[in-house]
Amino acid sequence: MELIVADNASTDDSLEFLRSTYPVVRVIELKRNHGYAGGYNEALKEVKSEYYVLLNSDVEVSRGWIEPVIELMDNDKTIGACQPKILSYHKRDQFEYSGGAGGWLDCLGYPFARGRIFDICELDKGQYNDVQSIFWASGAALFVRAELFHEAKGFDTYFFAHMEEIDFCWRLQLLGYGVYACPASEVYHIGGGTLPKGNERKVFLNFRNNMIMLAKNLPKRQSFWKIPLRVLMDFTSAFKSLFAGQVVYFLAVWEAHVAFFKWLLFSQARSVFPVKRKARLTGWYPHCVAWKHFVEGKETFDEIVGDKR
Repeated sequence: MELIVADNASTDDSLEFLRSTYPVVRVIELKRNHGYAGGYNEALKEVKSEYYVLLNSDVEVSRGWIEPVIELMDNDKTIGACQPKILSYHKRDQFEYSGGAGGWLDCLGYPFARGRIFDICELDKGQYNDVQSIFWASGAALFVRAELFHEAKGFDTYFFAHMEEIDFCWRLQLLGYGVYACPASEVYHIGGGTLPKGNERKVFLNFRNNMIMLAKNLPKRQSFWKIPLRVLMDFTSAFKSLFAGQVVYFLAVWEAHVAFFKWLLFSQARSVFPVKRKARLTGWYPHCVAWKHFVEGKETFDEIVGDKR
C-alpha cells in the first residue's frame, strides 16, 4: 500500500506539517482548489494502483479497516466500488449521515442509506452487519477499482462537491458493475468538515447536482415526468422553510434550480455522461422515500425498505 495526500491548494501550514512530521507520505500538490470531484480526478492521474481508496480528511479509521473490503472485492470481480460502515465520530454507536451502512436512491433521486433516513441517523445495533449490494458508496471512504474509475470517466468535475459519488456509482452500475457495503470495516466520520450542515453553498450544490445527476442518468422517458415532479417537491420544501424563517435555505434552493436549467441549456458538454445504460440497478427504491418518511412517519431504513436489504 502507498499513502498519498492530495492537497487541494490549502492555504494553511498543513503541507509544511505533513512533510516535516510524515516524510514517507507522498504529497500531490494541486495548484488550485478543484473541489472534491476535480481534486480526486487530477490527483489520481498520478497514481498507479489496482485499487484506489479515497479517504476524506475528516475520517478516523480503525485498525485493519482496509483488508476486509479488499478481500471482498478480490473475491468478486464484478464489484466495482465498496464502502465500509460509516459511524459518527462524535456518537460512535450511531450511523453517520454520509453513507451509513450503504447508500440507496429512491425513484425521484432522493438519497438515503441503511441507517440514515434524511436527518435521522439510527443507532448501530448490528442490524446492517451483512454484506449487501447498494446503490452508492460514500465518498468519505470509497474503495474503487482503479481501472474502472477511469473507464467510467471519474467524477463529474462540474459538480465540484456533493452528489458526485452517487453520480459516479450510478454510472458504474450502468457499466455493469456492482456497488457494495462491507460492514466488517468501520470508520468514523465527523461530517461537514469542509462545508457545515445548512451552509448556503452546501444546500446549493446538493440540490443543483442532484438535478443534474437525474438529467444525466435517468432514462429519457422517466426524466420527462420525474424531473418536473422533483422541482415541485423541492420548492414545496423550500417554501415550507421560508415560512419557518429559513430564508437562506429558500434562496439556495432557488439558485440551485436556476443553475440546473442553465446547465441544461448551456453546460451539458462540460459534464460526464454514462458510457453504457443497459444494466440492472441495485439499491434502487421504486417508491418515494420522502412520502414514506414525512407523510407515513417511517424513520428507519427497515421500516421503509423492509426485507429488501
